[in-house]
Amino acid sequence: MLDQTIDCIVDSPEGTRPVHAVRPDGLAAFLATLPSSQAAFLGDTAFSAKAGDLRFLPGPEGVIGAVLGLGSDSSPFVFGGLPMQLPETGTWRFERGDFDAASATLGYCLGAYRYDRFRSSARAPASLFVPPGHETSLAQASSIWMVRDLINTPANVLGPVELADFTIALADRYGAVAEVFADSALEEAYPTIAAVGRGSVRPPRVVTFHWRGSAATDDSPLLSLCGKGVCFDTGGYDLKPSAGMLRMKKDMGGAATVLGLARIIMQSDLPLRLAVRVGCVENSVSGTAMRPSDILRTRSGLTVEIGNTDAEGRLVLCDLLDDASDEHPSLLVDCATLTGAARVALGPDLPALFCNDDGLADALLRSGNVVHDPLWRLPLWSGYDDWLKSSVADLNNVSSKPLAGSIVAGLYLQRFVTPGIPWMHVDLYAWNDQSRPGRPEGGEAMGMRALFAFVRERLLENSVKNPALLTHL
Repeated sequence: MLDQTIDCIVDSPEGTRPVHAVRPDGLAAFLATLPSSQAAFLGDTAFSAKAGDLRFLPGPEGVIGAVLGLGSDSSPFVFGGLPMQLPETGTWRFERGDFDAASATLGYCLGAYRYDRFRSSARAPASLFVPPGHETSLAQASSIWMVRDLINTPANVLGPVELADFTIALADRYGAVAEVFADSALEEAYPTIAAVGRGSVRPPRVVTFHWRGSAATDDSPLLSLCGKGVCFDTGGYDLKPSAGMLRMKKDMGGAATVLGLARIIMQSDLPLRLAVRVGCVENSVSGTAMRPSDILRTRSGLTVEIGNTDAEGRLVLCDLLDDASDEHPSLLVDCATLTGAARVALGPDLPALFCNDDGLADALLRSGNVVHDPLWRLPLWSGYDDWLKSSVADLNNVSSKPLAGSIVAGLYLQRFVTPGIPWMHVDLYAWNDQSRPGRPEGGEAMGMRALFAFVRERLLENSVKNPALLTHL
């Protein structure tokens, strides 16, 4: 997964056929540039340049080009159907047009992804020539392919140890300094993570790594990332129904997203300091698994009554957030497939954003809209904070009320973030329920491009205008 290349891209334009991407208001002008026979063909087939509509241009020796309608769509995904629609033989190139070339490259690559590790045969995507200057698009595509691969890998192949090993390999590739916590060291440093993993024969791990860009100094901003890496979630003693387990290999989607974001940052050599923490664990049922009503002592010292063993993700994150807070980062971000309540509220496509800083939240939402990777903010409503009360411990891991589940989960996590540290919590689905152009069914890197655009803009642009922002992303 780490070494997988974007195999639909070639670096030579020789022998390529053109793809013309056209909007309705430019269709007449485009038709005027074509030979009359090709223009007539497009007219006879009622081509109107609506988004995603594709036509092939005939020539004496077969197809000599293609025309893609864009409609009013400015997202990368309008280009996502091309890799499997264009003939597999030969190579293609985008002609200049009324679209962003980098976005087209990204969308094409996202549409070319397929998870065929366990398939004996699969159709390859058509190849695309990409000229120099699209390095950021290709870096993002590579990271998204990696995230999708991680989430799509079945749990019998990707367990806690394998996810930990992958994290170490990623850190090593970019010269980051990694540390692994297991066995007694894990029990001492991350006790709630150890408790979540105690029910599985596959032992839990925590991997941390630190990296800094080549131009970063000791005073550069510290971005801290925490990811929930539950490689499979049965629900524990509060067992999920069988239908609820079908996609639980994706419960490490937060960790995968964090690793994908870290990869783009490191590959782009952003001038910042980066800290990454991933909790790798499996929530299983056994005689050693945590039980409802158990009381756990967290890394922070707070005690937690287990009201529901299926609310294990917040137990994984709370120790990571407490650890990350000790470094007083400029920005602390966690990503997790945390609550079904967020999906009930926002559906599968919109990650829920919780943030303790209005300005940063607004900036991230703007970045998400610009790069077509949207999020939606939900409140850390303090009026629900006492719903986490316990009569026997400092707090419960769930509320007794069947309402506002994603908000209550965010409030739980907030207890473990040091006041004054800017913090974002992203509750994401990490999955496409159905295939759409550029978004095949299966694992998905949701919110990752938005976070990267936010960090890069906030750091590289705003810090130049106002150096004081270097201490606060």
